[in-house]
Amino acid sequence: MMKSSLIILFVSIICCWQQILADTPANCTYEDIKGLWLFEETEPIKDRWEKCPEHQQQREKYSKKIFIRLDFPNVAVDKFGNIGEWTMIYNQGFEVKINYRKYFAFSAYERKSENNVLSYCHKTQPGWSHDVLGNNWACYVGHKVNNWNDDVSKTVSAEKFPVKQHSERDLYLQNINVEHILSQKHIDHLNSQQKSWKAIVYPDLQTKSIEHLIQMAGGRKSRIISRPKPLRATEQQKQLARSLPESFDWRNLNGIDYVSPVRDQGKCGSCYTFASMAMLESRIRIQTNNTFKPIFSTQEVVDCSEYSQGCDGGFSYLIAGKYAQDFGVIDESCYPYKGVTGKCQNQQNFNQTNEKCKQRTYTIDYKYVGGYFGACNEEAMQIELVQNGPIAVGFEVYGDFFGYSKGIYSHQPSNESNDQHKPTIKAEFNPFEMTNHAVLIVGYGKDKKTGEKYWIVKNSWGKQWGMDGYFWMRRGTDECAIESLAMAATPIPN
Repeated sequence: MMKSSLIILFVSIICCWQQILADTPANCTYEDIKGLWLFEETEPIKDRWEKCPEHQQQREKYSKKIFIRLDFPNVAVDKFGNIGEWTMIYNQGFEVKINYRKYFAFSAYERKSENNVLSYCHKTQPGWSHDVLGNNWACYVGHKVNNWNDDVSKTVSAEKFPVKQHSERDLYLQNINVEHILSQKHIDHLNSQQKSWKAIVYPDLQTKSIEHLIQMAGGRKSRIISRPKPLRATEQQKQLARSLPESFDWRNLNGIDYVSPVRDQGKCGSCYTFASMAMLESRIRIQTNNTFKPIFSTQEVVDCSEYSQGCDGGFSYLIAGKYAQDFGVIDESCYPYKGVTGKCQNQQNFNQTNEKCKQRTYTIDYKYVGGYFGACNEEAMQIELVQNGPIAVGFEVYGDFFGYSKGIYSHQPSNESNDQHKPTIKAEFNPFEMTNHAVLIVGYGKDKKTGEKYWIVKNSWGKQWGMDGYFWMRRGTDECAIESLAMAATPIPN
């Protein structure tokens, strides 16, 4: 999920895609993860900034054993009967909260060749654990097991948990005709096919190479999968949603604007951190009645977060939520945006001459809207948006979106390669849906003439794109999967 200028816009789109879809090339389903797990944890580590993956070969350090069963839809139960909760993080990994501790790790994988990947969904890469107060950090690895008393040696080769081999499909951008989709002829065709939104030619986008556009839009690590429609709203959600205003916009609530300025992510696949920081910025404005208007550093996340992959992608859940809670975020002036992945600066000495840099802003809570990944829907999003502030979402960018200028966007199918061969994963419960860009929903509305509903969305491609950096997206139909991946976090104002 990311942001960019018009030209960057195109690239950004793809860029984000990578982030949301496949930060790592692991591809694990809900059914792969649900079940009984053994977590092997190390003794407490000295520094929360320590890189747990570096312990991967030091098996003797993982001496503490915790058995946890992950049940439907998001219930976690340990061996002693303690009850907690868990959620998938897209198809990349999962987080568990139980017995006053949190556990997060990416699923294990092995790249056999450029496009051939083995996903070991029955185990994790080394991950991080800590108590709910953010203390007593440790590293851990997880393995799926058959019984409460199994050890790892009995489970790694178990036939019940086979290795999943898959070939990563090509990025659709490298196969499309850029000159065509950005041409006046194609733009005219889009405008002739529908009246809900208008497309225009962005000259800057026409000057970019395919590689530049791919990097701006998520990079070559981007991969996609698909899922059924969002979870249906409960009767309680429907009733509460009916009590909400017909239209709502945090940019103009009783004449007050609570949304931070539109920014430009450039050619870095950092939409996930721009959407994350934009949500925290807006929510603090709301909490303080605009007496505090921070702009948080996106570059510090790009350079320093072990929960994401820099300019190669990330997830708002892990940044606006987990990273902000575990490490905090800092002011933009302390760590200015460069748009490339760099070496993380010393966490204690950003700029000690600036008082702002001595403080970090944390989140007290974070969640997928609906409670867990797969529980999202339009009504839940409206409720969260109105009650607590803007929400970060993911959606799938298609070729026709590059030319968006104004109106209520909905995808117009074409012969472009990303309109074809969409893989569908069949499972008892499958929360996955194609997404490749992260943005911020700040409101919603309804066209007075047509009655068509829409989301009001803040992008990160600069103010020169769209409607001063914003766009409207059709609401209530899960257009481009925009109602599948919403998340929210509650920041603590300094």
